[in-house]
Amino acid sequence: MRSVRPLLLLVLAVMSAATCASAIAQALEKPKITIAVGGKSLFYYLPLTIAERRGFFKDEGLTVDIVDFPGGARALQAMVGGSADIVSGAYEHTINMQAKGINIVGIALEGRYSGIVLGVQKTKAAQYKSPKDMKGWKIGVTAPGSSTNMMVSSLLAKEGLKPDAVSIIGVGATAGAVAAMRKGEIEAISNLDPVIARLEAGGDIVAVVDTRTAKGMKEVYGGAYHAGCIYAPADWIKKNPNTAQAVVNAMVRADLWLSKARAEEVVSTVPAEYYGDDPTMYKVALLKNMEGYSPDGLFSMDGARNVYKVLNTFEPTVQAAKIDLAKTFDNSFAQKALKKYKQ
Repeated sequence: MRSVRPLLLLVLAVMSAATCASAIAQALEKPKITIAVGGKSLFYYLPLTIAERRGFFKDEGLTVDIVDFPGGARALQAMVGGSADIVSGAYEHTINMQAKGINIVGIALEGRYSGIVLGVQKTKAAQYKSPKDMKGWKIGVTAPGSSTNMMVSSLLAKEGLKPDAVSIIGVGATAGAVAAMRKGEIEAISNLDPVIARLEAGGDIVAVVDTRTAKGMKEVYGGAYHAGCIYAPADWIKKNPNTAQAVVNAMVRADLWLSKARAEEVVSTVPAEYYGDDPTMYKVALLKNMEGYSPDGLFSMDGARNVYKVLNTFEPTVQAAKIDLAKTFDNSFAQKALKKYKQ
Protein backbone atom coordinates (compact mmCIF):
# COMPACT_ATOMS: atom_id res chain seq x y z
CA MET A 1 0.00 0.00 0.00
CA ARG A 2 2.89 2.35 0.75
CA SER A 3 4.14 2.06 -2.82
CA VAL A 4 0.74 3.11 -4.16
CA ARG A 5 0.58 6.41 -2.26
CA PRO A 6 3.60 8.14 -3.93
CA LEU A 7 2.23 7.10 -7.30
CA LEU A 8 -1.17 8.51 -6.40
CA LEU A 9 0.38 11.79 -5.28
CA LEU A 10 2.32 12.02 -8.52
CA VAL A 11 -0.82 11.45 -10.57
CA LEU A 12 -2.69 14.09 -8.59
CA ALA A 13 0.15 16.57 -9.05
CA VAL A 14 0.20 16.00 -12.80
CA MET A 15 -3.58 16.36 -12.98
CA SER A 16 -3.40 19.55 -10.94
CA ALA A 17 -0.74 21.04 -13.22
CA ALA A 18 -2.75 20.09 -16.28
CA THR A 19 -5.86 21.66 -14.75
CA CYS A 20 -3.97 24.89 -14.04
CA ALA A 21 -2.57 25.00 -17.57
CA SER A 22 -6.02 24.36 -18.95
CA ALA A 23 -7.47 27.13 -16.80
CA ILE A 24 -4.87 29.57 -18.13
CA ALA A 25 -5.60 28.56 -21.71
CA GLN A 26 -9.35 28.87 -21.16
CA ALA A 27 -8.93 32.30 -19.59
CA LEU A 28 -7.16 33.59 -22.68
CA GLU A 29 -9.48 34.48 -25.52
CA LYS A 30 -6.59 33.94 -27.98
CA PRO A 31 -3.79 31.79 -26.55
CA LYS A 32 -2.06 31.87 -29.96
CA ILE A 33 -1.28 35.34 -31.28
CA THR A 34 0.87 36.98 -33.93
CA ILE A 35 2.99 40.01 -33.12
CA ALA A 36 4.34 42.07 -36.03
CA VAL A 37 7.56 44.05 -35.60
CA GLY A 38 9.65 46.15 -37.95
CA GLY A 39 13.27 45.20 -37.27
CA LYS A 40 13.20 42.74 -34.39
CA SER A 41 16.98 42.74 -33.86
CA LEU A 42 17.05 46.52 -33.29
CA PHE A 43 17.66 47.70 -29.73
CA TYR A 44 14.42 49.68 -30.11
CA TYR A 45 12.54 46.39 -29.72
CA LEU A 46 14.84 44.62 -27.27
CA PRO A 47 12.12 44.18 -24.60
CA LEU A 48 10.14 42.08 -27.09
CA THR A 49 13.09 39.74 -27.61
CA ILE A 50 13.69 39.54 -23.86
CA ALA A 51 10.04 38.58 -23.24
CA GLU A 52 10.33 35.89 -25.89
CA ARG A 53 13.75 34.48 -25.00
CA ARG A 54 13.24 34.41 -21.24
CA GLY A 55 9.92 32.59 -21.58
CA PHE A 56 7.73 35.38 -20.23
CA PHE A 57 5.09 34.87 -22.93
CA LYS A 58 4.99 31.13 -22.24
CA ASP A 59 4.62 31.80 -18.51
CA GLU A 60 1.41 33.68 -19.34
CA GLY A 61 0.04 30.75 -21.35
CA LEU A 62 0.71 32.41 -24.70
CA THR A 63 2.05 30.93 -27.90
CA VAL A 64 3.49 33.87 -29.80
CA ASP A 65 4.52 34.03 -33.44
CA ILE A 66 6.71 37.09 -33.99
CA VAL A 67 6.81 38.16 -37.63
CA ASP A 68 9.61 40.51 -38.61
CA PHE A 69 9.23 43.21 -41.29
CA PRO A 70 11.74 45.66 -42.81
CA GLY A 71 10.20 48.60 -40.92
CA GLY A 72 7.48 49.67 -38.52
CA ALA A 73 5.14 50.95 -41.23
CA ARG A 74 5.05 47.46 -42.76
CA ALA A 75 4.32 45.91 -39.36
CA LEU A 76 1.44 48.35 -38.90
CA GLN A 77 0.06 47.39 -42.32
CA ALA A 78 0.12 43.73 -41.33
CA MET A 79 -1.99 44.43 -38.25
CA VAL A 80 -4.46 46.67 -40.08
CA GLY A 81 -4.72 44.04 -42.82
CA GLY A 82 -5.50 41.32 -40.28
CA SER A 83 -2.38 39.14 -40.61
CA ALA A 84 -1.13 40.19 -37.16
CA ASP A 85 -2.99 40.67 -33.88
CA ILE A 86 -0.78 43.32 -32.34
CA VAL A 87 2.41 45.25 -33.10
CA SER A 88 5.65 46.02 -31.36
CA GLY A 89 6.17 49.40 -32.96
CA ALA A 90 6.49 53.15 -32.63
CA TYR A 91 3.93 54.96 -30.49
CA GLU A 92 3.69 57.65 -33.20
CA HIS A 93 1.49 55.28 -35.19
CA THR A 94 -1.28 55.43 -32.56
CA ILE A 95 -1.64 59.16 -33.22
CA ASN A 96 -1.26 58.90 -36.98
CA MET A 97 -3.91 56.20 -37.20
CA GLN A 98 -6.38 58.05 -34.96
CA ALA A 99 -6.05 60.98 -37.36
CA LYS A 100 -7.14 58.57 -40.12
CA GLY A 101 -10.11 57.33 -38.12
CA ILE A 102 -8.56 54.06 -36.95
CA ASN A 103 -8.22 53.64 -33.18
CA ILE A 104 -5.16 51.74 -32.02
CA VAL A 105 -3.97 51.83 -28.43
CA GLY A 106 -0.57 51.53 -26.78
CA ILE A 107 -0.77 49.07 -23.87
CA ALA A 108 2.87 48.60 -22.83
CA LEU A 109 5.75 51.04 -23.30
CA GLU A 110 9.11 49.61 -24.34
CA GLY A 111 11.20 52.76 -24.77
CA ARG A 112 11.20 56.33 -23.50
CA TYR A 113 14.05 57.37 -25.82
CA SER A 114 13.66 56.84 -29.55
CA GLY A 115 17.28 55.71 -29.90
CA ILE A 116 17.35 56.92 -33.51
CA VAL A 117 20.57 58.33 -34.90
CA LEU A 118 20.96 60.48 -38.01
CA GLY A 119 24.31 59.61 -39.49
CA VAL A 120 25.88 61.47 -42.42
CA GLN A 121 28.20 59.80 -44.90
CA LYS A 122 31.74 60.57 -43.78
CA THR A 123 32.61 62.30 -47.06
CA LYS A 124 29.55 64.56 -46.64
CA ALA A 125 30.03 65.38 -42.97
CA ALA A 126 31.90 68.62 -43.60
CA GLN A 127 28.93 69.92 -45.62
CA TYR A 128 26.47 69.32 -42.80
CA LYS A 129 25.82 72.18 -40.40
CA SER A 130 22.07 71.68 -39.87
CA PRO A 131 19.24 69.54 -41.30
CA LYS A 132 18.61 72.08 -44.08
CA ASP A 133 21.96 71.04 -45.57
CA MET A 134 20.39 67.67 -46.43
CA LYS A 135 18.10 69.24 -49.04
CA GLY A 136 18.16 67.02 -52.14
CA TRP A 137 19.97 64.17 -50.37
CA LYS A 138 19.02 60.50 -50.44
CA ILE A 139 18.35 59.45 -46.85
CA GLY A 140 18.02 55.83 -45.81
CA VAL A 141 15.35 54.90 -43.25
CA THR A 142 14.12 51.53 -42.03
CA ALA A 143 10.97 51.93 -44.15
CA PRO A 144 9.05 54.92 -45.52
CA GLY A 145 6.50 56.05 -42.93
CA SER A 146 8.36 54.45 -40.02
CA SER A 147 9.62 56.29 -36.93
CA THR A 148 13.06 56.71 -38.54
CA ASN A 149 11.37 58.52 -41.43
CA MET A 150 9.31 60.61 -39.01
CA MET A 151 12.44 61.86 -37.23
CA VAL A 152 13.89 63.08 -40.52
CA SER A 153 10.63 64.85 -41.31
CA SER A 154 10.57 66.51 -37.90
CA LEU A 155 14.16 67.75 -38.29
CA LEU A 156 13.36 69.20 -41.72
CA ALA A 157 10.20 70.85 -40.38
CA LYS A 158 12.25 72.75 -37.80
CA GLU A 159 14.18 74.25 -40.70
CA GLY A 160 10.98 75.19 -42.54
CA LEU A 161 11.37 72.37 -45.06
CA LYS A 162 8.73 69.87 -46.15
CA PRO A 163 9.35 66.10 -46.04
CA ASP A 164 9.82 65.97 -49.81
CA ALA A 165 12.90 68.18 -49.57
CA VAL A 166 14.85 64.91 -49.41
CA SER A 167 14.50 61.52 -51.06
CA ILE A 168 13.53 58.82 -48.57
CA ILE A 169 14.92 55.35 -49.30
CA GLY A 170 13.82 52.25 -47.38
CA VAL A 171 16.94 50.28 -46.45
CA GLY A 172 15.62 48.04 -43.68
CA ALA A 173 17.07 47.44 -40.25
CA THR A 174 19.79 44.85 -40.79
CA ALA A 175 22.86 44.27 -42.96
CA GLY A 176 21.13 45.80 -46.00
CA ALA A 177 21.10 49.19 -44.30
CA VAL A 178 24.82 48.99 -43.60
CA ALA A 179 25.50 47.94 -47.19
CA ALA A 180 23.42 50.80 -48.62
CA MET A 181 25.59 53.35 -46.83
CA ARG A 182 28.88 51.65 -47.64
CA LYS A 183 27.97 51.36 -51.34
CA GLY A 184 27.14 55.06 -51.50
CA GLU A 185 23.48 54.47 -52.34
CA ILE A 186 22.47 57.00 -49.66
CA GLU A 187 24.09 60.15 -48.29
CA ALA A 188 22.66 59.94 -44.79
CA ILE A 189 20.89 57.35 -42.70
CA SER A 190 18.26 57.52 -39.97
CA ASN A 191 18.41 54.21 -38.14
CA LEU A 192 19.09 52.51 -34.83
CA ASP A 193 21.59 50.23 -33.15
CA PRO A 194 23.04 47.79 -33.98
CA VAL A 195 22.96 49.18 -37.55
CA ILE A 196 24.35 52.55 -36.43
CA ALA A 197 26.94 50.89 -34.19
CA ARG A 198 28.31 48.91 -37.15
CA LEU A 199 28.56 52.02 -39.31
CA GLU A 200 30.21 54.00 -36.52
CA ALA A 201 32.68 51.21 -35.84
CA GLY A 202 33.57 51.09 -39.53
CA GLY A 203 34.07 54.85 -39.73
CA ASP A 204 31.38 55.09 -42.41
CA ILE A 205 29.27 57.83 -40.82
CA VAL A 206 29.38 60.81 -38.54
CA ALA A 207 26.45 60.94 -36.11
CA VAL A 208 24.93 64.43 -36.29
CA VAL A 209 21.74 63.76 -34.31
CA ASP A 210 21.66 61.18 -31.53
CA THR A 211 18.53 60.35 -29.51
CA ARG A 212 20.18 57.55 -27.55
CA THR A 213 20.84 60.14 -24.83
CA ALA A 214 18.67 62.39 -22.67
CA LYS A 215 20.41 65.44 -24.21
CA GLY A 216 19.64 64.29 -27.73
CA MET A 217 16.04 63.50 -26.86
CA LYS A 218 15.51 66.98 -25.44
CA GLU A 219 17.08 68.65 -28.47
CA VAL A 220 14.97 66.72 -30.97
CA TYR A 221 11.72 66.00 -29.14
CA GLY A 222 11.64 68.41 -26.20
CA GLY A 223 11.85 65.89 -23.36
CA ALA A 224 9.56 63.05 -22.27
CA TYR A 225 8.68 60.77 -25.15
CA HIS A 226 7.04 57.50 -26.11
CA ALA A 227 9.11 55.37 -28.48
CA GLY A 228 8.70 51.62 -28.97
CA CYS A 229 5.56 50.11 -27.49
CA ILE A 230 3.05 47.31 -27.82
CA TYR A 231 -0.08 48.57 -29.54
CA ALA A 232 -3.28 46.94 -30.77
CA PRO A 233 -6.65 47.93 -32.27
CA ALA A 234 -9.04 49.21 -29.62
CA ASP A 235 -11.65 46.66 -30.73
CA TRP A 236 -9.16 43.79 -30.41
CA ILE A 237 -8.30 44.83 -26.86
CA LYS A 238 -11.99 45.04 -25.95
CA LYS A 239 -12.66 41.54 -27.34
CA ASN A 240 -9.50 40.01 -25.83
CA PRO A 241 -8.83 41.70 -22.48
CA ASN A 242 -7.29 38.62 -20.85
CA THR A 243 -4.99 38.04 -23.79
CA ALA A 244 -3.99 41.70 -23.80
CA GLN A 245 -3.23 41.47 -20.09
CA ALA A 246 -1.09 38.38 -20.63
CA VAL A 247 0.92 40.15 -23.34
CA VAL A 248 1.45 43.18 -21.13
CA ASN A 249 2.42 41.00 -18.17
CA ALA A 250 5.21 39.51 -20.28
CA MET A 251 6.36 42.87 -21.61
CA VAL A 252 6.37 44.56 -18.21
CA ARG A 253 8.43 41.66 -16.86
CA ALA A 254 10.87 42.28 -19.72
CA ASP A 255 11.06 46.00 -18.86
CA LEU A 256 11.66 45.19 -15.20
CA TRP A 257 14.30 42.61 -16.06
CA LEU A 258 16.14 45.01 -18.37
CA SER A 259 16.14 47.73 -15.70
CA LYS A 260 18.33 45.52 -13.50
CA ALA A 261 20.20 43.38 -16.03
CA ARG A 262 23.91 43.62 -16.72
CA ALA A 263 25.00 44.01 -20.33
CA GLU A 264 26.56 40.53 -20.23
CA GLU A 265 23.19 39.03 -19.26
CA VAL A 266 21.48 40.72 -22.17
CA VAL A 267 24.11 39.53 -24.64
CA SER A 268 23.76 35.96 -23.39
CA THR A 269 19.97 36.17 -23.74
CA VAL A 270 19.55 37.49 -27.28
CA PRO A 271 20.06 35.25 -30.35
CA ALA A 272 23.66 34.99 -31.55
CA GLU A 273 22.72 36.42 -34.94
CA TYR A 274 22.01 39.76 -33.24
CA TYR A 275 25.74 40.32 -32.70
CA GLY A 276 27.34 37.90 -35.18
CA ASP A 277 31.07 37.60 -34.68
CA ASP A 278 31.37 40.78 -32.61
CA PRO A 279 29.61 40.53 -29.22
CA THR A 280 31.88 43.27 -27.86
CA MET A 281 30.59 45.80 -30.37
CA TYR A 282 27.03 44.76 -29.53
CA LYS A 283 27.71 45.25 -25.82
CA VAL A 284 29.20 48.71 -26.37
CA ALA A 285 26.15 49.73 -28.42
CA LEU A 286 23.81 48.24 -25.84
CA LEU A 287 25.30 50.37 -23.08
CA LYS A 288 24.53 53.48 -25.15
CA ASN A 289 20.85 52.48 -25.23
CA MET A 290 20.16 51.06 -21.76
CA GLU A 291 18.90 54.25 -20.13
CA GLY A 292 16.33 54.67 -22.87
CA TYR A 293 14.17 51.68 -21.94
CA SER A 294 10.98 52.10 -19.97
CA PRO A 295 11.48 50.93 -16.38
CA ASP A 296 7.83 49.95 -15.89
CA GLY A 297 5.88 49.88 -19.17
CA LEU A 298 3.82 52.96 -18.30
CA PHE A 299 2.93 55.81 -20.64
CA SER A 300 2.66 59.47 -19.58
CA MET A 301 0.58 62.32 -20.93
CA ASP A 302 3.73 64.47 -21.19
CA GLY A 303 5.31 61.84 -23.43
CA ALA A 304 2.17 61.65 -25.56
CA ARG A 305 2.01 65.44 -25.92
CA ASN A 306 5.60 65.68 -27.11
CA VAL A 307 5.03 62.99 -29.74
CA TYR A 308 1.94 64.84 -30.91
CA LYS A 309 3.82 68.16 -31.08
CA VAL A 310 6.47 66.57 -33.29
CA LEU A 311 3.96 64.94 -35.64
CA ASN A 312 1.93 68.12 -35.85
CA THR A 313 4.88 69.95 -37.41
CA PHE A 314 4.90 67.90 -40.61
CA GLU A 315 2.05 65.36 -40.81
CA PRO A 316 -0.96 66.83 -42.71
CA THR A 317 -3.48 64.27 -41.44
CA VAL A 318 -2.51 65.00 -37.83
CA GLN A 319 -2.62 68.74 -38.44
CA ALA A 320 -6.14 68.43 -39.84
CA ALA A 321 -7.52 66.16 -37.10
CA LYS A 322 -8.63 66.65 -33.54
CA ILE A 323 -6.59 64.12 -31.58
CA ASP A 324 -7.68 62.72 -28.22
CA LEU A 325 -4.34 61.66 -26.74
CA ALA A 326 -6.05 59.92 -23.81
CA LYS A 327 -7.33 57.34 -26.29
CA THR A 328 -3.88 56.52 -27.69
CA PHE A 329 -2.68 54.64 -24.61
CA ASP A 330 -4.07 52.60 -21.73
CA ASN A 331 -2.00 52.12 -18.57
CA SER A 332 -4.47 49.83 -16.81
CA PHE A 333 -2.83 46.63 -18.09
CA ALA A 334 0.69 47.69 -17.10
CA GLN A 335 -0.54 48.80 -13.68
CA LYS A 336 -2.00 45.33 -13.07
CA ALA A 337 1.21 43.73 -14.30
CA LEU A 338 3.29 45.86 -11.92
CA LYS A 339 1.15 44.77 -8.97
CA LYS A 340 1.89 41.16 -9.91
CA TYR A 341 5.58 41.35 -10.76
CA LYS A 342 7.24 44.44 -9.31
CA GLN A 343 9.12 43.61 -6.13
